[in-house]
Amino acid sequence: MSAATITPFDILAGGAAQPCRPYPRALLSLPQWQALVAALSAAPEVALLGLWAESQTVHAALWDEAAGRLGLASLAVAEGRYPALSPVRPGAVRFERMIRDLWGLVAEGASDLRPWLDHGRWPVTAPQAARPAANALPPPQPEFLPVEGEGVHQIPVGPVHAGIIEPGHFRFHVQGETVVRLEERLGYLHKGVIGLMLDKPARTAARFAARLSGDSTVAHGWAFAMAVEAALEVAVPPRAVALRALMAELERIHNHLNDWGFVCNDAAFAWPHARCGALREGVLRACNAAFGHRLMMDRVIPGGVVLDLAPGGASAIGAALAAVRTELPVLVRVYESHASLQDRVVGTGCVAPALVARFAAGGHVGRAAGRGFDARTALPYAPYDRLRPAVTVLHSGDVDARVRIRIAELEDSLRLVETLLAELPPGELAVPLPQRAGEGVGMTEAFRGECLHHVALDDSGRIRAAFPRDASWLQWPLLEAAIEGNIVADFPLCNKSFNCSYSGVDL
Repeated sequence: MSAATITPFDILAGGAAQPCRPYPRALLSLPQWQALVAALSAAPEVALLGLWAESQTVHAALWDEAAGRLGLASLAVAEGRYPALSPVRPGAVRFERMIRDLWGLVAEGASDLRPWLDHGRWPVTAPQAARPAANALPPPQPEFLPVEGEGVHQIPVGPVHAGIIEPGHFRFHVQGETVVRLEERLGYLHKGVIGLMLDKPARTAARFAARLSGDSTVAHGWAFAMAVEAALEVAVPPRAVALRALMAELERIHNHLNDWGFVCNDAAFAWPHARCGALREGVLRACNAAFGHRLMMDRVIPGGVVLDLAPGGASAIGAALAAVRTELPVLVRVYESHASLQDRVVGTGCVAPALVARFAAGGHVGRAAGRGFDARTALPYAPYDRLRPAVTVLHSGDVDARVRIRIAELEDSLRLVETLLAELPPGELAVPLPQRAGEGVGMTEAFRGECLHHVALDDSGRIRAAFPRDASWLQWPLLEAAIEGNIVADFPLCNKSFNCSYSGVDL
């Protein structure tokens, strides 16, 4: 095989196979990793889904769009340095910055190595490194990329905001009213999620996974559980699988209602916001009646679920979703018929399909701009291998398209919930976990996109390594692109139409 025809997955096949389930992980030599970087530059169909580290190893998750397969590559890092992936995959930029902040491993040739999570206020540097060093330096001023041009000025926003939201700093470079560059800086409430998960039993660590981003607590809890179950080769009871999917679709419904309403509110149209809020509240109350928690937090555990559907829970869910189904056509008609609202959302905050593909963005951001990736259908997991969710794809990539993707998913999730309730199988809710070593990967589809979790367990079944990856990692950079050329007043619309998670990237 000539060098010109070697693909990234050919290189993975030539690496040393590691016992990771259900997707293979290849340990590469340095020349093989360098060849992987070169092969990626010639293989746009291979997406980078994640890049993370352990104390002396880096890992990359790759997705072959054409073949529909996932592969993992690893490199033992010598002297704290490894060849960067960011020159060939721009989505690697923030992962490489995160790896340097948390593990102290430096990507040689990286496009950007400014701090990302480390604001200079931690007591140590590289807290996940084998030997963290004491931090004795004063906190540095944040660095932002320069913009040159006549009349360009800066508008700093945050990190403290007017609403009850997490902190994040947005630095606008503006010419007149037009945004010419936006940069984000996050990590202001660093939780140290990975550090908190280490050396914990899997079911204890699951509580941290479920709190990575509270609006996706079911999806992240499920992805983490899936990774642990794959590592330990544990089969989950069918009833637990169905209950997980039921909770995940309810989570999708209440979040899409919330985001749709807030997009309208940011365009100064309060009525849809009020109605979506009322419908969402009904769904949350039904979740509480059915599962004992409005957000269904800590209901998914490795091995199954913690409790069954409560008596009367199915009726509560059915009543809440009947209200949504009844009002949904009215809300769509109002959304489409008000010219002042359409003027604000159509053509605003456009992201080009080519850029979405380069960053491998998923969820409503990707599907609104031509990338039809959905973990439920791309790598079907039970019960979606049987239910087959509908995946709507648009191409305009604007605020309106992101809203319409949400509406389509709302309608399909109503169907899925009805099917799951009607076909709920009997049986056990959970199985015990064996105490042994293993390594696994899990991926689920949350309302904003895929959740990817990697877990390694030691001989006692405790967490030796973990990486929880929210879809926001590959969406936040595209928000910066979406606002370029728009006016400052359209930023709230663009931001809410993305609704990336601040917490989800704060590891």
